[in-house]
Amino acid sequence: MRDHRTISIADQIFEQLQDEILSGKYKKGEILSEAKLSEELGVSRTPIREAVRRLEQERILDETGRGIVVVGISAEDMLDMYDIRIQLEGQAAARAAKNVTDEQLNEMQEVIDLQKFYTDKPGDVSNKSNNIRDMDSSFHELLYRASGSVVFHDTLSNIHKKILKFRKASVSDKSRAEQSYEEHLAILDALRLHEPELARSRTVQHIINARDNIKKRLAMIEEQDSEN
Repeated sequence: MRDHRTISIADQIFEQLQDEILSGKYKKGEILSEAKLSEELGVSRTPIREAVRRLEQERILDETGRGIVVVGISAEDMLDMYDIRIQLEGQAAARAAKNVTDEQLNEMQEVIDLQKFYTDKPGDVSNKSNNIRDMDSSFHELLYRASGSVVFHDTLSNIHKKILKFRKASVSDKSRAEQSYEEHLAILDALRLHEPELARSRTVQHIINARDNIKKRLAMIEEQDSEN
């Protein structure tokens, strides 16, 4: 019988490593080892090994002859994930417009209010971006849950999390952060009206705008790199 405590620790290590890889702490191509991770995270190699195996299944890490290599999420992967979101998230929003409860609407409003607070708040850009990104995650998580579909929720939550680094880069642009707030507010209004097609169209446009903003930022980075 497997030790439940070990499984619990492995789950925590999996979540932590996934977040750190997807947020860019560990860079693509970086070689990790069980010993290094065990020392950094202060746990034995057993939960590290289990977490690494799960991350390999997620195609975020890859075991090679050189060691455990960080694969991460490429720009091409990210764009593919946005294409999937465009197809699926609009349907989830349409379902949410039919199924959303008053409690869920109130929770979404609270998240959007906090998103506005962090967007307007002066201060360190990185901290602001983290807070805005977290509110964005919370809003979409609530939207997926409101759809009433476990399949939509699990599929979209997984995709949304995997583009963590790119979403943070997007909301670090103040104009995009402000636009995202307005778009979330418009989606919420459609949900309050229980209008499926309006919720679908506004959600799809929101995702397209987010994708196009990230594509623009990536193009700017490539141009700067080519000039240096």
